[in-house]
Amino acid sequence: MNMPPDLSQLSPDQLRHLAATLMAQVEEKDRALAQSQETLRHTEQVNQKLTYELALLKRHAFGKRSEQLNVLQISLLDEVVDADIAAIEAELEELATPATPPAAKQKPKRQPLPDDLPRVEIRHEPDSEHCACGCQRRRIGEEISEKLDYTPGVFTVERHIRGKWVCDACETLTQAPMPAHVIDKGIPTSGLLAQVMIAKYADHQPLYRQAQIFARAGVEIPRSTLAEWIGICGVRLQPLIDALRETLLTEPILHADETPVPMLAPGKKKTHKAYLWAYATTPYAEQKVVIYDFASGRGGQHARDFLGKWKGKLVCDDYGGYKQSFTNGVTEIGCMAHARRKFVDLHVAGKSQIAEQAIELIAQLYQVEREAQSLSVEERQRLRDTRARPIADALHRWLLAHREKVPNGSATAKALDYSLKRWAALTRYLEDGRLPIDNNRVENLIRPWALGRSNWLFAGSLRSGQRAANIMSLIQTAKLNGHEPHAYLKDVLARLPTQKASQIHELLPQNWKPVD
Repeated sequence: MNMPPDLSQLSPDQLRHLAATLMAQVEEKDRALAQSQETLRHTEQVNQKLTYELALLKRHAFGKRSEQLNVLQISLLDEVVDADIAAIEAELEELATPATPPAAKQKPKRQPLPDDLPRVEIRHEPDSEHCACGCQRRRIGEEISEKLDYTPGVFTVERHIRGKWVCDACETLTQAPMPAHVIDKGIPTSGLLAQVMIAKYADHQPLYRQAQIFARAGVEIPRSTLAEWIGICGVRLQPLIDALRETLLTEPILHADETPVPMLAPGKKKTHKAYLWAYATTPYAEQKVVIYDFASGRGGQHARDFLGKWKGKLVCDDYGGYKQSFTNGVTEIGCMAHARRKFVDLHVAGKSQIAEQAIELIAQLYQVEREAQSLSVEERQRLRDTRARPIADALHRWLLAHREKVPNGSATAKALDYSLKRWAALTRYLEDGRLPIDNNRVENLIRPWALGRSNWLFAGSLRSGQRAANIMSLIQTAKLNGHEPHAYLKDVLARLPTQKASQIHELLPQNWKPVD
């Protein structure tokens, strides 16, 4: 054992040397301790980050890793191809000039409708039994055509009976015209077409399942035929979608969000990630509208193409694809729910007290919004000024104070930074009583697509994705306006063939009124 030196026996120079040595040792130990503390702090940050990420991964379900198509997926692809072909043929018919004679097509041999189905006779007769020459017409026969109708759960057959009337004096034959239908030469009524679309796009029933259901009811309808109907209806409904988008872009405030959708790569048996974009009016707007836009990717150009020259206020998350729009005149409105979600994930991962306090403060803002929900714009603005703004100011000061105490790179720092960097956008709702606090409205409206993916698995083509987006836009907008989707689509499909282009807005879900 080394004995400490007797300081009384040391000379002044020896004492100074000993003191210097001891001071050097203390400094070395301080440096070693500081380095150990820094290493420990870094280790804790990494550990916290990994714990946070692991907790997130456990909270989210993993998708299938393989993108190879199985037999069922190939079967569903057949439906998409048939629908796309029918849609293209319908578009070509619309583009054809009247002088162009129609190509001779072999008339398909249609199976007769089952005799046991109930039938409803609809008679079509001339307005008058007298001929233009003044003589009395004589009925000499009739033509009967049958169309298959569907009221949810029940098949019926419409028997359209058109009497033939002849004038013996001038030998003129008269017959009432057949009412116009979306598919004139087919068997489906607007009710059956509405049912097929509702089942496919609202109830997420692939066409092969619908064909099985119809077969159990005694009606055999090939899946390829159902796909053709879907394709033609998609083309006929396009003017409605154009008018709906035009109406939506008159709103000064919109929600926007996007979600991935698997889409088959052209020429390959693999899928890649396409995106469905959703744009909706706010809960406080007079018009209740949502439009889905299917695109091949997530680039911000897709949003700019849809919005065009629109320069309003856009409620969205922090996705970078919208950033260029904000430099072109669009005003960013942040989503408080996304800011809150960062603290919720942090709290779930590590029971963070800071996260818990942040959640409680944000909850106070949401309590004000619940009280303001039924108020007028002016009343809502006054309530926010007196109640919400002081809470938001206190929350901001609290975030800044805690950020000073939290080391960079930690999960807590990232949660705090998310709100602090976006604070101006997150609190703009306090300046306008028409603005919502978050983007939850459009997230809820995009949820039906997430539910449907497990059934229809993928979009077979860009065209099929766009068609699905169009029909879903009409269905969801009808729901927002309190309409039963089947009743709405049935009536619209019945009126659409004779509706004037200048009056197409009457058929939009927010303007639609059923015919008595």
